Amino acid sequence: MTEKVTIIGSGPAGFTAAIYAARANLEPLILEGFQAGGIPGGQLMTTTEVENYPGFPDGGISGPDLMQKFRAQALEFGTRSFQEDVTEVDLSSGPFKVKTTEREVETHSVIISTGATARRLHVPGEETLWNRGMSACAVCDGALPIFRDKELVVIGGGDSAVEEATFLTKFASKVYMIHRRDELRASKIMQERALSNDKIEIVWDSALVDAEGEDLVTGARISNVKTGEESTLSCGGIFYAIGHDPNTGFLSGQLDTDEQGYLVVNPGRTDTSVDGVFACGDVVDKIYRQAITAAGTGCAAALDAERWLAEKGLE
Repeated sequence: MTEKVTIIGSGPAGFTAAIYAARANLEPLILEGFQAGGIPGGQLMTTTEVENYPGFPDGGISGPDLMQKFRAQALEFGTRSFQEDVTEVDLSSGPFKVKTTEREVETHSVIISTGATARRLHVPGEETLWNRGMSACAVCDGALPIFRDKELVVIGGGDSAVEEATFLTKFASKVYMIHRRDELRASKIMQERALSNDKIEIVWDSALVDAEGEDLVTGARISNVKTGEESTLSCGGIFYAIGHDPNTGFLSGQLDTDEQGYLVVNPGRTDTSVDGVFACGDVVDKIYRQAITAAGTGCAAALDAERWLAEKGLE
């Protein structure tokens, strides 16, 4: 049987696309993933409290609980699901072919929602302290009580690092930016923003070598890259702002991407460079990277796929 629509990837974008496609009687198949690019459910599966997703006024909801609700709603409306990694796709002509570790699927349309993976440094303490004072999203986690009125550390020197550091100054007593070079990589206007902020201090020529603490982060162990001298900054949180990698390797270059590897869609739409293939969520979005914006584009992708199928007489 040829599927009407196959969704590759889960998370807020994929599950929202599944909900909308299922309610449109498209009987969607979602291939949630298993290990590639992270566990099924996306980056929220490694997030503790989510306080900025609408609808949860009483202290928010944990990331895994939120994703479980998304998934349950998609399945309730008739979505079929396999937690398998997609290893290969053939988008050269329709019906498209999608291979996983367990099966091969033919499908008239594809929605890609494989997200992006935050880069980490994999310092020793990261294994036990991730989500216990370590994060890769200040906007997601910075307002949590454990970070308020604490000295915090941001790793990075680009525009994203400055944005994260500036955001954290709303809650922190002080923010240290740890950067390997003696000048920021950020744009001039962003550099000026960091250098003029009294609550931001830049630690030049330095790299994080470990996170210290038992139950929560209590310090950042850093090394001067020129002298090798190590020291510890007392802090209540460490935030990585060293970039993300979009999860597109399985596509083997069959869709147009930008210079950073993010899928390119037509402005204001979700259609990609291949007719019948749509993309949504963080595999497209390198600016906002929020659950709510991912869910919105997942809705749009399902609607775009539904209209495309109707135009082709494939509903």
